Amino acid sequence: MTQPNLPTNKIKKPVKQAVAHPAFERLARLGYAAKGVVYFVVGFLAAQVAIGVGGRITDISGAFLAIVSQPFGKFLLGFLSFGIVGYVLWRLVQTIFDPENSDQPMNAKRFIKRFGYAFNALAYASIALTAVQIIIDADDINRNSTEDWTARLLAQPFGQWLVGLVGAIAIGVGIYYLYEAYKGKFRRQFKLHEMTAIEQTWAMRIGRFGIASRGVVFGIIGIFFIQAARLSNANKARGLGEALAILAQQPFGALILGLVASGLIAYGIHSMVEARYRKITNSNVRI
Repeated sequence: MTQPNLPTNKIKKPVKQAVAHPAFERLARLGYAAKGVVYFVVGFLAAQVAIGVGGRITDISGAFLAIVSQPFGKFLLGFLSFGIVGYVLWRLVQTIFDPENSDQPMNAKRFIKRFGYAFNALAYASIALTAVQIIIDADDINRNSTEDWTARLLAQPFGQWLVGLVGAIAIGVGIYYLYEAYKGKFRRQFKLHEMTAIEQTWAMRIGRFGIASRGVVFGIIGIFFIQAARLSNANKARGLGEALAILAQQPFGALILGLVASGLIAYGIHSMVEARYRKITNSNVRI
């Protein structure tokens, strides 16, 4: 008995063909490279502040503003935003199809990972939108978006609990990154047969340092969100740039900021290594 030609069947086939096409893999790799550039710029600007040679402590939107101010800046940022869209699409594919684990039964671990992919896709979709807004009008960009959406959350029923949940998730992500850096399991995601022994060694060192530094920043951001929830005060919420500024204000702040900024640079390089060597198993998509 043949299956009826349902409308969903007509949709599934072209989706699978599009995802399995080599061009999609190139787009996903471009996405990792774009993410790497963003973190490299944020870390580089903060590192300049730490060593006293200029720069500024900023967040991702600030990095975009720094890029757009360069010659051909709007073209560069447009290309970067296109890459970020590619990263968003890859995360959506991982969320919906989980191609890297398609031969394994669904369990709690896989569900949590797919939820993380979805959250990541949403976050980077917002980043891509910010880049487009800057290209259109760099002077009209909202630099207090963290406080703004925190205030909107606080205004909702159970708003304090929602903001506290965001903080708890950020701390949990930070702890996970520290664990990931310690265990070094990200090595399994590389096409090791294409890397020399030296490349493997440095990929591990840079990856561990970068991922751990990102974990520290996430933890700090999470603590401030919990503080904002406890006091019901959106002004207490902090994003990436503010978290770096807090580090700079501590005893030995220049040294601490320099270490974390170097870590963000390392994370940017790690993402670029992923762009080249990460396994992109989009051919295993099952729908």
